[in-house]
Parts: sequence; C-alpha cells; structure tokens
Amino acid sequence: MRRRVPALIGGAVAAATAAAAAGVAFERHSVSRQRARIDARTAARFGALPVDRESVVVTEDGLALYVEEVGPLNAPLTVVFVHGFTLNLGSFHFQRIALSDAFGDRIRMVFYDQRSHGRSGHSDSKYCTLEQLGRDLNSVIEARMPVGPIVLVGHSMGAMAVMEFARQFPTLLRSSAGKPKGRTKKSRISAIALINTSAGQLRTVTLGLPNVVARLRGPVVPIVLRRAARSVHLVERGRALGKDLAWVMTKRLSFGSPDVDPAVVDYAAAMIAATPVDVVSDFYSTLMDHDGTEGVERLAGCEVLLIGGTKDTLTPISHTEAIAAALPKSELIMVEDAGHLLMLEKPESVDGPLIALIESQCA
Repeated sequence: MRRRVPALIGGAVAAATAAAAAGVAFERHSVSRQRARIDARTAARFGALPVDRESVVVTEDGLALYVEEVGPLNAPLTVVFVHGFTLNLGSFHFQRIALSDAFGDRIRMVFYDQRSHGRSGHSDSKYCTLEQLGRDLNSVIEARMPVGPIVLVGHSMGAMAVMEFARQFPTLLRSSAGKPKGRTKKSRISAIALINTSAGQLRTVTLGLPNVVARLRGPVVPIVLRRAARSVHLVERGRALGKDLAWVMTKRLSFGSPDVDPAVVDYAAAMIAATPVDVVSDFYSTLMDHDGTEGVERLAGCEVLLIGGTKDTLTPISHTEAIAAALPKSELIMVEDAGHLLMLEKPESVDGPLIALIESQCA
C-alpha cells in the first residue's frame, strides 16, 4: 500500500519545510478565513475534467504510467503535457480547458502522471532519475503517438524531463539546420514550451530564505527527507497541525500573488500532500544534480517558448533567462508577480502564448 506524505511534507514545499516552517507559522491563523472564501462549484471542477480515453503505458522497467487523452486520435497535431515534482497531470487544469476551447478537434492532448506520481505506479528508487523520466516520455510517445507531429509542454521537473528526452532522443527533434516549418519523418517535434524550470544549479537556490538559513538547506533537507521516508507513522502524528502549515507554505512557496484564489491553493496543496514521502526523498537528489545543458542545446532547431514567474522562488526567473540566453531564437515571457505554479496562478499568461505556439504548428 502506498504511503502518503502528510501535508507537512510534500514536493518543493517539503524541501523547505525544515528550514522555513518557523518563519511562516504565524500566518496559520488566517488559513480558515481564506478557505472560507472557496467557491464550492469552482473547487469541484478541479480533477474532474472530461476525458476521451484513459490508458496505461508500460515503461522499459515494467512500471505502469497512467495516461489521459482529450481530442481525436486522428487529430493532425498532438500536444503532450509533462507535469512537475509532487504534482500530477491535473496541474494543467486550466490549459486543458483553454486549448479545448481554442482548438476543439484540431489537436489531441495527452497528459500522463510521471512515475511515482498521481495514478502511475510507484517506482523503485533507483529509477527515480531525470534520465529515466526522459525515457518515460519517449515510452509514452512510442505507445500513444507513434506517428504525427508533436508539441511538448513541460513544467518544472517535467520541463527537465523534456531536456533529458531531447538529450537522449535528438533525432525526434527538428535540427537547427532544418527549415523553419520543415519536418523529416523522424524529427516529429518542432515546438516546445518550458514553464518555470531550470537547466541546473538548483543547489544554489535560496527558496527566498535568508542566506544563513538557505545554506543549511543542502545538508539538512536530505537527512530530513530520508528520516521522514523511514518513519511515516511518526510524521503522521503531526498531520492535523501540518495541514494548516502546509497550506500556508504551499501559498508562500508556490505562488507569487497575495490574492491568489484559495481554491487554487487548496488544489495545489492536495496534489502535493498526495505524494508519498519516500517519493519526495527519491527525486530530491536528481533534481539537485540536474544539468540540462546538453538537452537545451538539442532544442536549438525547435520553436521554444519559455515562461517564468518573477516571484518564483523554486526555479527563479534567472534560470529561465539562462535557458533563453542559450537559445537566442526562443521566446521568453516573464510574468510579473507570479510564482512557481504559474499555470494555476495566472493561467491566462500561459494559455495565450501556448495557443499561439500551437497555432503556428497547425498552419
């Protein structure tokens, strides 16, 4: 049976909890007041969007990845969404609605839960690497869209998985020598969107904490996560207290706007809390060691859309700017007062540019 991480620890929130909890505890008294503003009808839509097809893709190591599809199988273009750390395919909730409205049957959208996330199988820790996530993406492509053009959309760890995919399977991407809209039989991917991500150096990120506290994160967090993974029952004792604290920390670390819809915060906190604590521990090192330099270079022949929030403390906007510098032909959009979960916080800032990118591939 899968162990569930209590709301005290989860995802990037988990990575900062040990160091930051004391600094935000005073905000807990406002949680009930903010949650009281949640519109029940709005909240009910999260995680309940229509699905045309559900399936399972089995990876090379025998793990089952859960997949949802929207749109006809014979659509002329497929858009694949790859979600971030401790989230699930539902993190693209608003984009799923916007693209359905904009394109209808002109595109097919494919969403899948990454290994050990959402409804996908729980992976052996030795396969919890970005290199493996790149191969998982290839498995999904081979199984669900063996032919036809593709647009890739990745958020955070999902975007890093796209970088790893590009490094390992460069022939599937349009080369820099290709014509602006030309494709070969093999190079089926000519457009990619990377949202709130990094090509490396995540160990230097302060998470918005004072420098003296941030320096402790490197040695302390892995120990906290390993102990939590071994002692879930002990961590569960603090679950009641942790729910309010995790809600506050999700808002603090994942969003940049003080007036973000509390229903969105609730939804994000629920996704994070649903991630088993050992999964948080399993993926932490690969994220900290990530070097997407080669993968980014492989994207030079594609149309690349880069979107980042100016108040993202987990993958700071400077990391997105660094990717843009390596891809001078890419489009860079910096969204003011937006945090790490930009596509949930300010969906219109993602939807419009993404629709324009996809439209360019439909022409």
